[in-house]
Amino acid sequence: MTISSLSGNSTLAALNARAASQLQNSTQTALPAGLPNPTEPETPNFAERLGDALNKVNEAQATANKSAFAYETGATDNLASVMVDQQVSSLGFQFTMQVRNKALSAYRDIMNMPV
Repeated sequence: MTISSLSGNSTLAALNARAASQLQNSTQTALPAGLPNPTEPETPNFAERLGDALNKVNEAQATANKSAFAYETGATDNLASVMVDQQVSSLGFQFTMQVRNKALSAYRDIMNMPV
């Protein structure tokens, strides 16, 4: 699990790239509505992003299980690494559960709205 930071240079570079892309797109002929733009990269939708996040949490749990098994069988004696893997796995799972709980709460609120 990696967390990227924002820096002034990367933000400025992204804005410059976006402005250049908009300038290039404005000079191209407009495509009919509903057709994908072949020059634009495909961005993942919500379901793909959610699936990727769940897969990463699953991978963290598998890594934690493997490192715990390696410590229990004597293959490694690095307890700190095992504990870090366990904490990463635990935090990922807790975060996933909180997102699920918030989504269910929002769904229930919407379903209870009067029409």
